[in-house]
Amino acid sequence: MIKVYTDGSCLGNPGNGGWAFVVINEKDISYRAGFERNTTNNQMELMAAIKAIEFLDKYNDINLNTDSNYVRQGITNWILNWKGNNWKTSTKKAVKNRELWERLDKLNLSKNIIWSWVKAHNVDEFNNQVDQLARQAAETLTESSFN
Repeated sequence: MIKVYTDGSCLGNPGNGGWAFVVINEKDISYRAGFERNTTNNQMELMAAIKAIEFLDKYNDINLNTDSNYVRQGITNWILNWKGNNWKTSTKKAVKNRELWERLDKLNLSKNIIWSWVKAHNVDEFNNQVDQLARQAAETLTESSFN
């Protein structure tokens, strides 16, 4: 199973945002980061997961680690009710970021993904690295990739 860490960042909310992921495949490690203008932190968290899964198109078994309970809970629990309620929350409001949720849902259904939560700004080396990459992407409005 391939391991991935994702994170999103936003300077202001909304503001300039960045997303990043790291892929750990045996001894190979790859990083990717990108940015969006006029976005939110939650959108960048979702985009990080989407971009990671799209990058891993040839892999079916993925352990995706995120420090966003919004993403993990949304894709593993809340989305079932949202879809059943015509994309309305339990309070009958429209689900925010629906387009991103629909993209993530389609990707999630096509793979075997274990969604894991990791504590932000803690001892996890890879989570700290994607946090830094996402923040840099938001600050500099640049994309980066390296192996």
